[in-house]
Amino acid sequence: MEILGYILAILVGVSLGLIGSGGSILTVPILVYVMGVNPILATAYSLFIVGSTALVGGVQSALQKKADFKTVLIFGIPSIAAVYLTRMWLVPLIPAELFTIGSLVITKSIGIMVLFAIVMILASVSMIRPCKDCDDNTDDKPMKYNYPMILLEGALVGLLTGLVGAGGGFLIIPALVILARMPMKLAVGTSLFIIAAKSLIGFIGDLQGSQIIDWKLLGTFTGLAGIGIFIGIYLSKKISGDKLKKSFGWFVLVMGIYIFVKELFFPSAGGGH
Repeated sequence: MEILGYILAILVGVSLGLIGSGGSILTVPILVYVMGVNPILATAYSLFIVGSTALVGGVQSALQKKADFKTVLIFGIPSIAAVYLTRMWLVPLIPAELFTIGSLVITKSIGIMVLFAIVMILASVSMIRPCKDCDDNTDDKPMKYNYPMILLEGALVGLLTGLVGAGGGFLIIPALVILARMPMKLAVGTSLFIIAAKSLIGFIGDLQGSQIIDWKLLGTFTGLAGIGIFIGIYLSKKISGDKLKKSFGWFVLVMGIYIFVKELFFPSAGGGH
């Protein structure tokens, strides 16, 4: 199963390289269901894997002048603070058993995977239904910042990243396009830097806890995902990203529904609980 997990790690990178998102949406289920990692630890690993691979993609975007660092700061600071505080203080405070429905005990692990499934379903909808306002933004329109909304959205995305280990590109990109009137291509590159910064700082919050990190697994998975990014970038020149995004959205929707049903109705079957 470990070999299958490492093969799938390359796919995580390919999805990031091709469509600029989807890395964390795949990372956590692979770690939990294929590699048997505990869900809480899997969200920590996901922060490191997604943060490192997004940084590779972000640097490449910056070299092509497709990243806006002023926005990285405005959006990134509240987001980074929220991720760090969530991983450092909120996640350890969540009780091992949340509540009981009949004979089903909802544990911290099940709760996090159910929340993750909901995030997957929301992400898939944003991939299947393209952002209507995103096409209107041309490169020559001046960028306008809605500061209160950008700060609030940054903090909310940070909280979500901290809880489930998702990079949140599917939330950040529409927010940048709508709230800062940013051209789509610039928004993708900028979001990679925001994802990298908040994910890696969130992971530092985990290192200060009591969790034991399997660096060999983490290093191998991240390295393979990094290779996948370059494959994805190469393929993106040959394949239409929009068509791919829609197909990937349907795949993520099916996966989200599967995790939701599995965790609530068949909680003992597989996974690293």
